Amino acid sequence: MSNCKICVVDDSFPNFKLDKNGICNYCNLHFEMEKDMPNDQRGMEIINKKVKEIKNRNKKNKYDVVVGVSGGRDSTYLLYYAKKILGLRCLAIHLNDGFGNPVAGKNMENATKILNIDFKVLTTDWKLSKDLKKSFLKACVPDIETPTDIAIASALYVACIEYKVKDIFIGQSFRTEGISPLEWNFLDGAYVKDIQKKYGTEKIPSWKPNKLCFDLDTKKLFYYVFIKRIKVFTPFYYFDYNRNEVDKLIYKELSWKNTGAHYYDDLYQTLMFRWYKEKFGIDRRKFNYSALIRSGQMKKEV
Repeated sequence: MSNCKICVVDDSFPNFKLDKNGICNYCNLHFEMEKDMPNDQRGMEIINKKVKEIKNRNKKNKYDVVVGVSGGRDSTYLLYYAKKILGLRCLAIHLNDGFGNPVAGKNMENATKILNIDFKVLTTDWKLSKDLKKSFLKACVPDIETPTDIAIASALYVACIEYKVKDIFIGQSFRTEGISPLEWNFLDGAYVKDIQKKYGTEKIPSWKPNKLCFDLDTKKLFYYVFIKRIKVFTPFYYFDYNRNEVDKLIYKELSWKNTGAHYYDDLYQTLMFRWYKEKFGIDRRKFNYSALIRSGQMKKEV
């Protein structure tokens, strides 16, 4: 098995390539992204400029920004950062798809209460949601959580429409989560519709801008982004986000508890990780750990 000199990505990854220095294409992509999204003083200037823009765009609204929350580390700290550090008026939005981790639920309750942030839970059609999960299992594709991931994005746009908010914050960072191959996680509504048509029994309803959907595609995104002019921003791209330090802070300030593992705020993820590993030989931890190695938060030898 060929391995990268820097990270733990190997030839089990699609399109894996090593350059003449033994560094993989995933590392090189990471380094290119760092040039465009610096996490030093230049990054803070980008954040400050963005915050000023957000406050101006939403000054007539009750909220400045919609923040997606799951009860995990990243989204919990994002709430803290948006409210306490940036001084934004936040609306916390969570998607309930039937597999929430009770620990994560308590984390969200604690964080929003302590920070005095309004918290709304949007719930999917359970019958359709369950049928979609069955369809993806029958299709034997790796990314069996795709419908829920797309519904999460849909929930944030729907909240923006309902509360007339123009901005969304997402708690993600390529420096800590890594770069997943498209072959492992293809987030496209047309893909979901095609699988459901072939393997499902429930029909995906016609799309309405103010309703949750599992088939968010290019046309629907065009409406939200270009017609309604809703913008998505990832603050963690632009400052030094260290998971170990964040754990200590949110444990102390927000009574946060670890859900057991990364992404385990959704219990269906526990099945997905095993599905990836045993059926397809895919170890998703590798691209997560590789990101932490590149950002100096983990040693490769560990």
